[in-house]
Amino acid sequence: TDRIAMWMLDTDYDGRSLFPRQVFFPMAGEKDGWSRLAKNLKAVIDEELIEAYRGTVSIPFEIGDNRRIAVKIVDDRGIESLKILEVE
Repeated sequence: TDRIAMWMLDTDYDGRSLFPRQVFFPMAGEKDGWSRLAKNLKAVIDEELIEAYRGTVSIPFEIGDNRRIAVKIVDDRGIESLKILEVE
């Protein structure tokens, strides 16, 4: 997990299009990724939530109608992987 630059979670994958509901930047420093975006927008942000989006564990979510999730991972070399999971 130490080489994951970004990963995305689609909690209602339809089998055709990936629509990320959560996007994470585990390798991002305190001045990168979501923190940088929030600062540029001059928005009031939840620091705990920003910290969570730097991790490798998703934020709790509800499964969508398609009963399928997709996780797309991009490593530090730009190589992409996609894992699709059926949910009972």
